[in-house]
Amino acid sequence: MSDPPLTTRARAPLRLGLAGGGTDLSPYCDLYGGAVLNATINRFAFASIEARADGRIALIANDLGLSESFGRDDDLSGARLALHRAVYERMVAEFNDGRRFGATIQTNVEAPAGSGLGSSSALVVVLVDAFRAHLSAPLGQYDVAHLAYEIERIDLGLAGGKQDQYAAAFGGVNFIEFLAGDRVIVNPLRIPRDILNELESRLVTCFSGVSRHSADIIERQTASVQKSDRAAVEAMHSLKSDSIEMKRSLMTGDFDGLAEILNHSWIAKKATAKTVSSPHIEEMFAHALSHGAEAGKVSGAGGGGFMFFLVDPPRRHGLIAALREIGGDADPVVFTRAGCQSWQMPCRR
Repeated sequence: MSDPPLTTRARAPLRLGLAGGGTDLSPYCDLYGGAVLNATINRFAFASIEARADGRIALIANDLGLSESFGRDDDLSGARLALHRAVYERMVAEFNDGRRFGATIQTNVEAPAGSGLGSSSALVVVLVDAFRAHLSAPLGQYDVAHLAYEIERIDLGLAGGKQDQYAAAFGGVNFIEFLAGDRVIVNPLRIPRDILNELESRLVTCFSGVSRHSADIIERQTASVQKSDRAAVEAMHSLKSDSIEMKRSLMTGDFDGLAEILNHSWIAKKATAKTVSSPHIEEMFAHALSHGAEAGKVSGAGGGGFMFFLVDPPRRHGLIAALREIGGDADPVVFTRAGCQSWQMPCRR
């Protein structure tokens, strides 16, 4: 009796961009070197791959309510779920000798599109890792992250940086350096548990209610560096310096210093492009500061998505309630240590 067919499943965490976001963009990181501090949180992108006997290729995004199905020999270029399609085609080409196979490929992401939590890149990472396990591809964490980056930025031509793919692949709190020649160094931070618990107790995330398309902001930041716009380049230098200083403050448990750096970093981030902030975001920031927040910034490119705030732990509950009163989707934060994980289970009959 043959073994039952297996379903491959995977999950990858989303992340908060604590400092240095934007310095992972080319050409800045190629010219000057970038540095980012981020931490993964308990929101995930999920994927599953189940082989099909009928040879059809089904792409499904359960969180978006989208599904489409193709024959094994159909042209997939018109697929609406472009990320699913691009990962399938790249993995089949490189790790299955170009031989397509029938499969149902399903995903779900625990954050809205345009969240600023790296959700799109986490989705690509989780798909790559699911295919890695399904096809027994010889890929390590760096390989998975770099391949996900290539699929997003080169194969699909989507604007963006590099930090999100590495955060999703590695997980935990990381200081990540981006150097010329596509060199990336992930430095996992061994933060004392007491300090990490305190940071977790001080953080509040809040969805602004506005999903944003980061491409416009990223393209403006990139263009400013290409044109050697002095103010924009200096702002990027400041963001990189802040990531280094924030790492030091975090490792030593200097939360007053961390709050000061976070506020400085938010000012520098707004200097990289006019659309990073908005009247709605500034209004929510002012409300948060008036209800106990000591510092905060937008996670990701800006323009909307998730914000996060630092607050004295006894005042965290009140800050969450105050943000919810004005329509913010506010919650405490729980960090995750693990990066992308894959496993296999027998298919349901």
